[in-house]
Amino acid sequence: MATKESTPDDIVRPLNNTSKWWYIAFGVTAAISLAWLTIYGYQLDRGLAVTNLSDWGSGGGVTWGLYIGAFIWWVGIAHGGIILSAAVRLFGMKKYQPVARVAELLTIAALAMAGLYILVHMGRPDRVVTSVLPSYPWTVQTSPLAWDITVITLYFVMTATYLGLTIRYDAARLGDKIPWYLTPLYSVITIGYTKAEDEIVERMVWWLALGIIVMAPLLLHGGVIPWLFSVLGSMPGWQGAVQGPQFLSIALTSAISGVIIISFLLRRAYDWEHIITEDVFRGLTMWLGLFGLLFVWLQLQQVINAVYAAGVSAERVMLATISHPVYIMAIGLMLVVLGYIFAQAVKPSVFSIPRSLIAALAVLWATLTEKILFVVEGLQYPDFSLYGGVPGAYFPSFVEMSSVVGTIALCTLIFLVILKVIPVVELHAVEEHAHGEEGGHSETTHDTDEPGGAVATDGGPTAAADTVQTYDEEVSTTDHDAGTGSDREVTDR
Repeated sequence: MATKESTPDDIVRPLNNTSKWWYIAFGVTAAISLAWLTIYGYQLDRGLAVTNLSDWGSGGGVTWGLYIGAFIWWVGIAHGGIILSAAVRLFGMKKYQPVARVAELLTIAALAMAGLYILVHMGRPDRVVTSVLPSYPWTVQTSPLAWDITVITLYFVMTATYLGLTIRYDAARLGDKIPWYLTPLYSVITIGYTKAEDEIVERMVWWLALGIIVMAPLLLHGGVIPWLFSVLGSMPGWQGAVQGPQFLSIALTSAISGVIIISFLLRRAYDWEHIITEDVFRGLTMWLGLFGLLFVWLQLQQVINAVYAAGVSAERVMLATISHPVYIMAIGLMLVVLGYIFAQAVKPSVFSIPRSLIAALAVLWATLTEKILFVVEGLQYPDFSLYGGVPGAYFPSFVEMSSVVGTIALCTLIFLVILKVIPVVELHAVEEHAHGEEGGHSETTHDTDEPGGAVATDGGPTAAADTVQTYDEEVSTTDHDAGTGSDREVTDR
């Protein structure tokens, strides 16, 4: 366990220090993003004909392909990220406080990429204004696609509100530690702020977290998103109630993988070994194993039900899926990852942060390819024979495949910019770490499922006044120590 004490100067280091590696990362991701936007401009000019998507009966292919599969993947990462952050606050999981805001920011960035995929897949973005919005009052009553747009917008608003409320606490106390050019922004963020609002805000955030946790299985990636597919009786590869929990398990595994990757990079870049500790990675890896196992188990449920005494159409699509090299690779990667997680649980010496990083990358690749194949195979084997005699297949074109690289680069670019604007680690996490050091870490081992207790473990209503007072009393000493110690001189690698 890390023994170095965390200070507020640690979490504002990315704002104040910029290394050559940040500039290199920014330049590379910006170049990739611009290259993909150029390719997308080519698609806007020529139309969806530059993709390998096609209408039923003409090319014998599919109308939904990589774009929709990647959309599901990004939405899953977004929903899983905010669920992780909400769970940390709601259930008092203080160990994961250092990565809670990372999960929130991942949600914002991933939702932006998902929304971008909707525009890309529409072919003509102007249709949002000319077709989608004017018909919304009628389509929202019957169309799962309209429900999808509604809940994604709702989740974006809830996440932005959640993030904005927690940032005010940090901005009010870190204003003297930020670069001068951010002062106007922080002045806007803290308009009307008083210490008396902390307890109220914590209660608001707790209820928001509760709403997010409740909505996740009912309306979001466990509800509306899978309903786009599971209610279509003519598509045996999609239909079925199992799609709800299947989508939710994929969302959680993908989001945890994303948080592991981002946390690893932040830890290395800013010497945050004492903030994002090895225990955090070990715990995230175990959660990844739990939800990864659930994902594989639900895959097995679908396979068994589709190939054993099932209808001919359901058997055809499942046999085509499980014999596809992409599916074999995806499930194989998941099994290898689960093997590693089981091994490190039995023998802790097997665990290492780089191995968990590789496992996270493998999971993201597996979930992305599985969702693309899910969309494609479901469309290629419908339960009607109108176009059954038309030959054809689907493989993503270069234009489509470039979108995955482009959106990942755009997401990374968003994070690089955010690093220079707001702290990506909550001040509460630093304060809790300091209190844990003083109390022999006793606070980190006792959680409660009561709303007051759960919030208190994260600087909530019952602890807000104490943490504010403690911070105000010690800030001058912390500044003096940090200014004369070696920590002040550490820069990102």
